[in-house]
Amino acid sequence: MKLLLDTHMFLWWNMDAPELSWTARELIADQDAEVYVSAVSALEIVIKAAEGRLLFPEAPHTYVVSRITANQMQGLPIEISHVLEVSRLEDHHSDPFDRLLVAQCRVESLKLVSADPVLRKYPVDVIW
Repeated sequence: MKLLLDTHMFLWWNMDAPELSWTARELIADQDAEVYVSAVSALEIVIKAAEGRLLFPEAPHTYVVSRITANQMQGLPIEISHVLEVSRLEDHHSDPFDRLLVAQCRVESLKLVSADPVLRKYPVDVIW
């Protein structure tokens, strides 16, 4: 299974947060799963850290890379095709980061791991 973690899921996984659902926890831990973290999540983390809305034990650029590597996840770059796919989405969600994650799932045939119920309105598989 190919999974794309939204930003909260990436952070919750790395904090072993109790908010992370049992289903999400099992699927992310599955050795056969391909787990991706989007560059858009890295961007969101860097922006929120700069605003003081997120705190990390190390610099955000070090934290993101070290956690992706330690968890054997894969980075997913933002491609032109992903950005253009956003224009095909209904306007269910106003968050540009989440809209781009949905677009990436559509283009790359990924399942989105997210607790955001609004994302279920899009034609992608959302796991929670």
